[in-house]
Amino acid sequence: MTESFLYLTRLGIDTHQEPVVYMREDCHVCRSEGFDAQGRVEICSGKNSIIATLDIVKGDLLSHQKAGLSEAAWRLLGAAEGDKATFRHAPPVESMAYVRGKLYGKPFTEEGARHIIRDIDAGRYSDIQLSAYVTACAANNLNIEETIHITRAMVEAGQRFDWGDGRIVVDKHCVGGLPGNRTTPIVVAIAAANGLTMPKTSSRAITSPAGTADTMETLTRVSLSFKKMRAVVEQEGACLAWGGSVSLSPTDDIIIRVERALDLDSEGQMVASVISKKVAAGSTHVLIDIPVGPTAKVRSAELAERLANALRDTGEALGLRIKTIISDGSQPVGRGVGPALEAYDLLKVLQNQADAPADLRDRALAVTAAVLEMGGACEAREGLALAKKTLESGKAWEKFQAICNAQGGLREPPVARFTHVITSERTGIVALMNNRVISRLASLAGAPNAQSAGLTMHVRLGDTVESGQPLMTLHAEAAGELEYALDFYAAHPEAIHIEEEVV
Repeated sequence: MTESFLYLTRLGIDTHQEPVVYMREDCHVCRSEGFDAQGRVEICSGKNSIIATLDIVKGDLLSHQKAGLSEAAWRLLGAAEGDKATFRHAPPVESMAYVRGKLYGKPFTEEGARHIIRDIDAGRYSDIQLSAYVTACAANNLNIEETIHITRAMVEAGQRFDWGDGRIVVDKHCVGGLPGNRTTPIVVAIAAANGLTMPKTSSRAITSPAGTADTMETLTRVSLSFKKMRAVVEQEGACLAWGGSVSLSPTDDIIIRVERALDLDSEGQMVASVISKKVAAGSTHVLIDIPVGPTAKVRSAELAERLANALRDTGEALGLRIKTIISDGSQPVGRGVGPALEAYDLLKVLQNQADAPADLRDRALAVTAAVLEMGGACEAREGLALAKKTLESGKAWEKFQAICNAQGGLREPPVARFTHVITSERTGIVALMNNRVISRLASLAGAPNAQSAGLTMHVRLGDTVESGQPLMTLHAEAAGELEYALDFYAAHPEAIHIEEEVV
């Protein structure tokens, strides 16, 4: 009788976070088990097991005795070249019943949310099933009770910091939608320089050209272990880490990956993402910035107020004190859009350089002022003066360097090989900036995966420009990506709308 095992081999194929196994269609395991392409397969090797998506191989890429693993599968299984493994059909994902129910209008229960999040965390959902979950949550389809259920389940699925001494632990978050809005590192540096505890974890980009974790990764190490993050915070009072590396609400980064691929954001899932990470980080007081603008993620004051209520209600249900502020979301913040370009902006602000983007500086100071007051570092209405003093004295820059050095060292962000200046085709006034088109343009140039890619803004709303004057500069690491972005701009020239002046 033929033994039902195969030898494992590493194929070096990057499937991002989805584990994939590859088998010949005519190998004895594939035939005896009746496996089909895109089926879910449980792989057991030694004491470890994972569930992976099956891709069928035709031809001689693999021998009959071998199964190939993607990089994600190899890492999760902890495999070594030549290990023996057995394979069987993965058991049905029972929690998909709750997802199907939601698609047909049945609200998530607390039990349903817990089962779904547990199965996602255990790797039982394929990308197709994750897409169904993301779709079920989209279009503001979650009520506040469902959002609270999902948030609590996401917290339970990961590790959680307990700072133990009853101290105030502050945090901040921006709901996004504004290219270049990289205030967080500045806020963290000023807050920590004033003695506040701020264990800041951030996500990578979902639909934007950069998240705070992407930008900080051009400057220092952000993939910190749970133990390392605690050590950095205990030493410096703060950190700037990627949330996915410390298993704080770990299902969030799995869901974000699919949201990014689908270009979908769910208001309820976004609230669950934000609040679950703050609870897991051990925060007690959280400031949330909600930019509002015609092309921002939140487009009206009414929608902003609804989101603010959802954030406050969910936070309070899980023991957080939440304060929200509504800010201007009409145009990009700073000059750079993309990880390295945004890093150069925030460095200029922290170093008090004369050419630092004033809008990024002012926005960061306003947010920091509220954080300082929430955290008890100063009296009410004294936060702005304290924030300015800390920044201008150089103490914020000193603290930022100390945090980066504690995380692994401070380095210089990369510079792109290719650039192209986009100029105005008419004389007039900058009347509109389309944040979504600008973000898309930077993404097509390669951001955030290509760290130095993106664009630099040269104008702001209300500026008078001449025909031929630079509007923005594209940055790319590859000539093909630069051309791709330029083709997109040719089809979307109203990324920056210029109106003729009325005499």
